[in-house]
Amino acid sequence: MELRENSTSFTEQGMPTHQQLVLPILKAIDSLGGSAKSSEIIETVLENFQDAEKLLEVTYPKRPQKSVLLDRIAWGRSTAKRVGGVEQPAQGMYLLTEAGEEILKLSDNEAFAKIQELDREAYRARRKQKELEASSEIPDAGADIPDEDILDDSNEEAKENDWKSQLLDRLHQLPPEGFEKFIIYLLRRQGLQLQHTGGSGDEGVDAIGTAPLSPVLSSRVAVQIKRYAPEGKPIGRETVALFQRDAQTKGAERAIIVTLSRFTEPARKAATSTVPTVDLISGDRLAELIREDQESGVTLRPTVDPKWFDKFE
Repeated sequence: MELRENSTSFTEQGMPTHQQLVLPILKAIDSLGGSAKSSEIIETVLENFQDAEKLLEVTYPKRPQKSVLLDRIAWGRSTAKRVGGVEQPAQGMYLLTEAGEEILKLSDNEAFAKIQELDREAYRARRKQKELEASSEIPDAGADIPDEDILDDSNEEAKENDWKSQLLDRLHQLPPEGFEKFIIYLLRRQGLQLQHTGGSGDEGVDAIGTAPLSPVLSSRVAVQIKRYAPEGKPIGRETVALFQRDAQTKGAERAIIVTLSRFTEPARKAATSTVPTVDLISGDRLAELIREDQESGVTLRPTVDPKWFDKFE
């Protein structure tokens, strides 16, 4: 398996394991008020994790567009749920549990040891269940959990992320002007009236127009569109601050930056520190807007949950 073949080299590059990422994930959710979306967890972990930007450049040899670190953060969320540190009340939403709060009270070394212990217990329980079903042998309690089993636990989240990755990758394949035109089209579907201004001399403003505030009020809005790689370098504070000045020059009262990537925490703070304030649309949020639109390249298919009907039998 690709993951197993490359796990040693990844470790040598300082890549954290899924278990090592559980504590940063719990701390991230705690700092966000005890609940967080998947995208918020990723952003917070990356902001607080040493050498995150360097590690984000590490990809799989056969999948150069796939970030190993982002994969492992996803596995870490699954592991946090498996050991009882978080619960998932809805798709993409996580809540810190009492068990998670207890882990956070420990020192980092004690917390990691506790996470390993709980993960092994959960693994043994799952393998025992599989033994009852398929008469398979329970592995040694001290053995590392194989990558394929981690992936099994992440299947549900992988399905959620798969369509987003496919969508963002396809958007990244568009030429720069084509991507700008698509974003302007999507924002128009949200009610904005925009004029495409891209090209040399646009002063960082790719579209200018108005956004409706009510049936009788509107606000002048400037839009900047960044076709950055979905898992590439995030947009920082300097880019946001510069765009604010450009938008102000155009007379904008509000501003929007859209990217396939994401934003650093300093960028988010800068977005609301002065006028015009900037609404930041990351790749994850962009994917959700496209899905909610339902008529812009992503469709929702009905699914049947057979077990739901068991209550009537």
